[in-house]
Amino acid sequence: MNTITVILLIYIGIINLAGFILMGVDKKKAIRNAWRIPEARLFLYALLGGSPGCILGMYVFRHKTKHWYFVWGMPAILILQIVAACFFLIRNATL
Repeated sequence: MNTITVILLIYIGIINLAGFILMGVDKKKAIRNAWRIPEARLFLYALLGGSPGCILGMYVFRHKTKHWYFVWGMPAILILQIVAACFFLIRNATL
């Protein structure tokens, strides 16, 4: 495994952990009627590669599961990321 792959895997792990934690923190804040994490920030973490962590956090903490744009949007982001990764891997394998 080369250095770039290791760095990418570490990044993916950290961004997914962060997305998961953000969902939990926002749920706790929602229960306490405290200042909330903006929904745009939750989607930003998903777009930056943390969609699996955000999706897991949604269902573990039962947070944002009644909002259609989260229920459909987070998996849509994940699917697009998987397609992009497959395209990238296939394209680079043929070079």
